[in-house]
Amino acid sequence: MKILLDTHLILWAAGKTDRLPIAAVKEIEDRENELLFSPVSIWEVAIKRGLGRDDFQVDPRVLRRGLLDNGYRELPVTSEHAVAIDGLPPIHKDPFDRMLVAQALVEGITLFTIDKKLVSYPAPIRKL
Repeated sequence: MKILLDTHLILWAAGKTDRLPIAAVKEIEDRENELLFSPVSIWEVAIKRGLGRDDFQVDPRVLRRGLLDNGYRELPVTSEHAVAIDGLPPIHKDPFDRMLVAQALVEGITLFTIDKKLVSYPAPIRKL
């Protein structure tokens, strides 16, 4: 299965594994799964780190390099993803999360999240 991790799951997988839900650990460790991350998550970390958010204090360059070094594949953002946002219902206001939903929808991959609002979207999303 191809899995796109949301930003919080990426942060926890990269440094705070004790915060990861057991279901996430199981899926991340399953060698049959292809783990993906979006540049949107790196962008979110950079923006929120710059704003001084305590939960986003990782260097985005180090985070990206660590993900790549650990076998995660970067899922590029395309204009098709951007256009797909236009068709999403206004369930969630966070632009980062909306782009992750659009990517999952367009690519037909499963977005793993801890955000209970995201599972309301008509997309392949799994709350852990």
